[in-house]
Amino acid sequence: MKPCISLSAASLGLLFTAHTHAQSTELETIKVTATRVAYAEADAAYAAEIHTRPMIDRSGAQTLFDYLAQHSSVNVAPSFGNRFTPMLDMRGYGSENGYQNIAVSLDGQRLNNIDMVPQLLGAIPLSAIDRIEITKGSGSVLNGDGAMAGTIQIHTRPYSGISIGAYTGTDGALGLNTAAGTQGENYSISASADHSKHGGYSQADISGHKDSSEMRNERAALKVRPLRDLWLNVDVSSTYIDTRYPNALSQAQFDADPSQAGATRYTHQQFTTDQWRLGGEWSLNDSTKLTYAHRREDKHSEFVGTFKADYDIEGNDLAVVHTGDTFDLTAGFQSTDGNRIQAFDQTKKNSRAYYVQGVYRLGDTTLSAGTRRESVRYEHLPAGGAQLSRERDLDAWDLGINQRLDSRYSVFANLNQAFQAPDVDRFFVGGTFNAFINPAKAKTLTLGLNRMAPGNRFKLAVFRSNLDNEIYYYNTGNWLTSFNTNIDKSHKYGLEVQQFWQATPQLSLNANYAYTRSIIDRESQGNGAFDGKELPGVPHHNLALSGTYAFTQRSELTLSQNWRSDSYAIGDFANNRSQRQAAYNLTNLTYRYRLQGWELFATVQNLFDHKNGIWTRDNGIYPINFSRSALVGFKATF
Repeated sequence: MKPCISLSAASLGLLFTAHTHAQSTELETIKVTATRVAYAEADAAYAAEIHTRPMIDRSGAQTLFDYLAQHSSVNVAPSFGNRFTPMLDMRGYGSENGYQNIAVSLDGQRLNNIDMVPQLLGAIPLSAIDRIEITKGSGSVLNGDGAMAGTIQIHTRPYSGISIGAYTGTDGALGLNTAAGTQGENYSISASADHSKHGGYSQADISGHKDSSEMRNERAALKVRPLRDLWLNVDVSSTYIDTRYPNALSQAQFDADPSQAGATRYTHQQFTTDQWRLGGEWSLNDSTKLTYAHRREDKHSEFVGTFKADYDIEGNDLAVVHTGDTFDLTAGFQSTDGNRIQAFDQTKKNSRAYYVQGVYRLGDTTLSAGTRRESVRYEHLPAGGAQLSRERDLDAWDLGINQRLDSRYSVFANLNQAFQAPDVDRFFVGGTFNAFINPAKAKTLTLGLNRMAPGNRFKLAVFRSNLDNEIYYYNTGNWLTSFNTNIDKSHKYGLEVQQFWQATPQLSLNANYAYTRSIIDRESQGNGAFDGKELPGVPHHNLALSGTYAFTQRSELTLSQNWRSDSYAIGDFANNRSQRQAAYNLTNLTYRYRLQGWELFATVQNLFDHKNGIWTRDNGIYPINFSRSALVGFKATF
C-alpha cells in the first residue's frame, strides 16, 4: 500500500506543477454540449470531463468498458463478473449502487434501466464513438432521474468511407468490426457491425463451461434533408450477448488461484435488444431550432435456468433550442414508458418531465440556470392479486456561474439539486412486495478552477453533496428478512483533478485523480450502528494515469495505470467486517504503428499480473482482471 500512496502523491505533485512547464504546442479546442448548446469547456459553469476521438485512439482500448475503466475518473468494474453491464461509480455513491446515480445516454437516448440492471455499455462499439462528455454534480435538469452524481453522455460519429478491423489474443479473444458510410450535402448513410468473442479467464465450472462471452452488434443510420431547414433521421440497432461469469471465491481460494471455478455452475446470461429511433431537426431561423426524437427498445434478458424477462421501453424528447450572441435557451418535454414483463406479472415505471435551461453571457461572465419537474408513476400488475401503484412529483434545478479571469484562467461555481426515483426492483425482495420507498434527493455544490494554456489543460474541482433518503439494501444476513430502504441523512465531499500536458512534441501525459469521502450521518436501521460510518464500496483515492510517446509520426507507445485505494466491502454499512475491498491496480501497455490507411496495434493488459477482485462479503470475492493478457490486431480505412 505504501508504494501506491507514494506513487499517488508523486503523481499529484506532477499534476500541480506541470502547468508551469507547459510547451507551446497548441491543443485541440474542446467544446462542451451537455446543455445541447456547444461552447468552450473553459466557460462551462459545471465540472466537465471530455474524451475526444483522438484520446480514444491513443488509448489502445478495444471496448468502451476498458476505456472508461483505464482512462476516465469513473470507477468501473464488472458487475459481479459481467463486463457488458458494468458497475459505475462517481462522486462516492458506491460500487453497488453508483450506476443508478449516473444518467447515461447514447446520442441523447437514455440507457438507464427501470430495474436493477446496470446500463448496457457492452453494446456500444468503441469504434463508433466520437466523444464522451462526463458532467459531475450537474446535468439533472436535462437528464432528470438518476443524475445525482452527474451524467455520462456518449456521442457517436457518422462513417465516411470503409473501415475494417480485427484482433486476436490470449484466452481465445477474437474481434471483428466493419463500418461503411457516405455523406453528401443533403444526406448521410452508414452501417456497422461488430462481433467479439472471449474464451474466458477462469477454469471450467462443474458443467465444463468457462466464463466465456460473445457479443454481436449491428447498427445503421440514415439522415436526409428534404427541405433546406429540415433534417430527418432514423437509427436502428440490434445486439446479442451470451456470457457466463464466475462464482464468488473465499479469501483462501482467491489468494491461492483466482482462476479456479468454485463448486457451482457459472451464471449464464443471454441478452438481446433491438432499438430504433426516428427524429428530426427543424431550423425555425438562424438561431432557433426545434428537435424531436421518438425511440423504442425491445429487450429480452434471461439468466438461464433462473430468471427471464422482456422489456418494452418507449421514449419521446421534444425540445426548442435557441442560440444567441449572449443568451442560449433550451426547453422541452421528455417521456419514458418502461414495462418489464415476466411470467406472472408486469411492472411499469413511466415518467413525464418538463424542463428549461438558460445560459447568459455577459462579457467574461457566464451565468446558467435551469429547472425541471418530473412525474414518475409506478404500477405492479400481478396475474393474480391486488394491483399496486404510486406516483411521485420530483424537482431538479441547477444554478451556475463561470468567470473568465484572463485568456487562460477561469473559475466556476455550481449548485445543483437532483433526484433518484427508485427502480422497480426496490419494491420487491425475493418476489415479495417490499414497500414503496422514498425517492433520493441530493444538493451538490461544486467549486472549480480551469487553466487552458498551450500544451496544457488543467482542471480542479471541490464538491459537497447533502443527501436525503439515499437508497440502499439493508441486509440482515437473511434474505427473508432483508429489504430495500433509505438512508435518512448522508453527505459526500471530495476533490477532483484533471491534467493533460503535452510535455514535448513527442510526449503527452494525462491524469485523473479523485479524493472522495462518503459518510452516513443518520440511519434508523441498525439501531444507530451505521451513524457516522462510511458508505461501503467508496475508495478514498482514484488515480488514472497515462502517457503516450511518439517515436515517429507513424509509431507510438501508450502506458496507462489505474489505481483505486481499498475500501469497505459491498454491504459493510457498519464498517466492521474482517475483510475489506482490496485496492485495485491495473497497468496496460499499447503499441500502435500507422502507415497510410493502415494501423497495427499490440496491447498487454494487466502488465504486472496483479490480482483484482470485488469483495461482496467476507469470503465472497468475485475475481476480475486477475491475470495478464495480450491482444494484437489491425485497423484499415479506405
